[in-house]
Amino acid sequence: MASGGRPAVPFVALRRQHDVLAGALRSAFDRVVGASAFILGEEVEAFEEEFARYCGVTHCVGVGSGTAALELVCRAMGIGAGDEVVVPAHTFIASALGPLHAGATPVFCDVDDGTGLLDPEAAAAAIGPRTAAILPVHLYGQVCDMPAVRMLAERHGLAVLEDAAQAHGADWDGRRAGSFGEAAAFSFYPSKNLGALGDGGAVLTNDAGVAEAVQRLRNLGQRAKGEHVDAGYNERLDALQAAVLRAKLPHLDGWNAARRRHADRYREALKGSVGLLVERTESRSVHHLFPVRLADRDDAARRLAAGGVGTGIHYSPAVHRQPPFRELAAGRAFHAAEAWADEELSLPMFPELRDEEVDRAAEALASVPLMGGSRRG
Repeated sequence: MASGGRPAVPFVALRRQHDVLAGALRSAFDRVVGASAFILGEEVEAFEEEFARYCGVTHCVGVGSGTAALELVCRAMGIGAGDEVVVPAHTFIASALGPLHAGATPVFCDVDDGTGLLDPEAAAAAIGPRTAAILPVHLYGQVCDMPAVRMLAERHGLAVLEDAAQAHGADWDGRRAGSFGEAAAFSFYPSKNLGALGDGGAVLTNDAGVAEAVQRLRNLGQRAKGEHVDAGYNERLDALQAAVLRAKLPHLDGWNAARRRHADRYREALKGSVGLLVERTESRSVHHLFPVRLADRDDAARRLAAGGVGTGIHYSPAVHRQPPFRELAAGRAFHAAEAWADEELSLPMFPELRDEEVDRAAEALASVPLMGGSRRG
């Protein structure tokens, strides 16, 4: 309980969703246990088919995590040692770790100040003779300007690898995230818009050769039983997680609609007082997160916590300032990404959030003295 006996506003409350789905989740569990088929198999294949159809692509390959999806798709496409991949400097570190683990070098670029998404002009400036791919990240639930990214990639003969870990169900002019690039990586971490009950991920592509390569790589390089043609990995999506994702997928659009309603309520309450994410008309966000920008973000987070309102920070420090990448980005500044890292605060956002909780979180933020909304957004 928070001060005054009022219940706290959680940053995320997975139990509310799982309580509603208890019967379907139990059925999924019983089905997997009854079949005694726990690794790959029919549940994984069924989910792959259903999620590919939902996203509008021909192939989906379930893997162990979103990070694994990024690494395996790079390896499947032959992107590795000697290659560079353009990555936005404002993102979760996994966006850069995937190419790095495949042997490639992440080359950072700045982001659009209003959306926090990859800036195509900054990406263009980061392209060099060793660049093999551009990795746009659909951060916070909003799709990047994919027509501009595709045009840039085609001009330079580069692959486009989408990081769609925060964009399940998001679209650009009706075309879903994960369907724009040569391939895309999704995460099913439990708090995602479509979340498993543990780690999980997927690679989506329209290229049968890429899909087949990822299938081998995820399963120890195995083409047929006992025939290991690649030095692969143990990065398989297990059947229980696939069954859970199948139970949840039919609800995804409704959950995303609820997130949008909460975001509209926040925007109405907070307009003019804090920096808000710019939403492009071509891509209404599915609001994996609801970020605001504040001149003194850390003080606001402490005050909200004292008032019983959960918050998060996404992402600080900026990825190029994380220890594994400092040398790669030495001497380079990415001003918009660094400003996002210094100012961003995520408010509670999940489908089962209640109107009174949205109102309370907004009121708590408005009551922070001298909070000084960022000049941006």
